[in-house]
Amino acid sequence: MRGGLAEYIVGLALDCVSGQGRMEWDAADLLTASGVRVEVKSAAYLQSWRQERLSPIRFGIQPTVGWDAQTNTVAAERKRQADVYVFSVFKHIDQATADPLKLEQWDFYVMSTTQLNSAVGEQKTISLASLLRHEPVKC
Repeated sequence: MRGGLAEYIVGLALDCVSGQGRMEWDAADLLTASGVRVEVKSAAYLQSWRQERLSPIRFGIQPTVGWDAQTNTVAAERKRQADVYVFSVFKHIDQATADPLKLEQWDFYVMSTTQLNSAVGEQKTISLASLLRHEPVKC
């Protein structure tokens, strides 16, 4: 559920949430009015299950063969399908006071796909520490 909430928060911020639900498995999570394709990734230190320690923050960034819901076609090229990535971190670490609806408990980092490709190539995952070394824009 956290991933869907992160997409919704980002979509509200970009004014690209419509009355329709998101098309699962579409090539990008969000599409802005100007046509920018946005991929939203989320991670959290806390999980819903009992934890011995906080979870490490990692994001899946693997290139994919994208599916276009509008045309029901699959892209010929394996690549990162979005123009921009938004990395959403639910940073709160106290289970008793965690509330994903409180925006101050989140951090958001933005990086263009061009910058991400240049920084990590075909890499499939990226840790928060590695992401921060590549200087994303914090929002």
